Amino acid sequence: MRLALYSGTFDPITKGHKDIIKRASKMCDRLIVAVLNNASKKTLFTLDERKNMVEKSLEDIPNVEVIEYSGLLADYMKQRECKYIIRGLRAVVDYEYELSLAYGNFDISDREIETVFIPASKEFLYVSSSIVRELAIYNGKLDNYLDDYIIEKVRHKVKE
Repeated sequence: MRLALYSGTFDPITKGHKDIIKRASKMCDRLIVAVLNNASKKTLFTLDERKNMVEKSLEDIPNVEVIEYSGLLADYMKQRECKYIIRGLRAVVDYEYELSLAYGNFDISDREIETVFIPASKEFLYVSSSIVRELAIYNGKLDNYLDDYIIEKVRHKVKE
C-alpha cells in the first residue's frame, strides 16, 4: 500500500490546504493528514478544534485519515511504514524552507523518507492561515480562502 503523510498546523485549514490534500490523495492509497501540535507556535484554535475542522473539511475524501501529532514526524512515519511526505509549495520562499526540511527528514530516516512537492494551484498561491487570521481580525472577506463552515469558526474565535 502506498501510504503518504501531509502535515501542518492548519490554524485554520484553508482551501489551499484542501487543494493539496485532494491532489495528493489521488497519488496514494492512503493519505494521513497530521494536525501538528507545535509548542513554539501560538495558535488561534486548540489542537482538538483544528483536528475537528480538518476532519469536517475532508470528510468527502475517502482515503484520508486525520491524526493529531506532536514530535518528530519521521518517528511516526517509521511506526506506520510511511515513506512519503507531501508538501505544498506556493513560492520560492516555501521551496527553500521545505527543501531544508526534506533533506533533514531524508537524513534522519536513514534515507527512507522521500518528500513529494506539489505546487499550489494558481488561485491559492497567496493563501495562508496567517493571512486568513489577519483578514478575520479586520473583518475582511474570507470566502476565497476558507469553506463557509470554517469562516464561521474563525469569525467567532477572533471575537473572543
